[in-house]
Amino acid sequence: MRAAGYIRVSTEEQAKEGISLDVQKEKIKAFCKVKDWNLIKIFSDKGASAKNLKREGILSLISFCERKLCDEVVIYKLDRLTRNIRDLGYLIQDVFEKNSIAFSSVQDSFDATTASGRLILNFLGCIAQWEREIIAERTKDVLSYKKDNLKVYGPTPFGFKRDGDMLVPSEKELSIVKLIYRLREKGESYQSIMDHLETKDIPTKNKKKWSKSTVYRILKNPIYKEFT
Repeated sequence: MRAAGYIRVSTEEQAKEGISLDVQKEKIKAFCKVKDWNLIKIFSDKGASAKNLKREGILSLISFCERKLCDEVVIYKLDRLTRNIRDLGYLIQDVFEKNSIAFSSVQDSFDATTASGRLILNFLGCIAQWEREIIAERTKDVLSYKKDNLKVYGPTPFGFKRDGDMLVPSEKELSIVKLIYRLREKGESYQSIMDHLETKDIPTKNKKKWSKSTVYRILKNPIYKEFT
């Protein structure tokens, strides 16, 4: 039995949960040894989210399966593979089953070849997606709270200075923010606003040239709502 492994970790998970790539790799190797399977290759994604399949490692695994170069895919845990129920269905039905490839998880117990096993698999997939969405919601709520209370939440935004854990308004920069909003209200495009700022030799916070994306971020950032 030719087996291919897949491992994934994000920086946050690696730091907090201890499920490093090396840990997953060793677990998969031990699992295959017990099963007497020939582990021919392990695909990996480091610092990659499981919210979609836009990952180099998983795409290489899919190609490997489509070329029928393995008989079994082994992962450490289902949420290493994906946290999206739609992607899970695609992988199971259109990649693994279509190419007669079995699927095993070291930590989760299920047999994907049976109806009961597929039920458990789909349930675990739903749980993984729910966890990802809950984390995203919490992150969004925390970010919103920090912006509303002028607390540091990342790189210091244009219009503010950092004082410890707080953001302090910079009147000079906020006057430029107000100008950007006024120009936009008049119907100016991002490009024309950028050109106007460049013509007036108004610098960005990092003394670099303005870009349309910089103008866009300023106009979309709710932190300015009380200052414009």
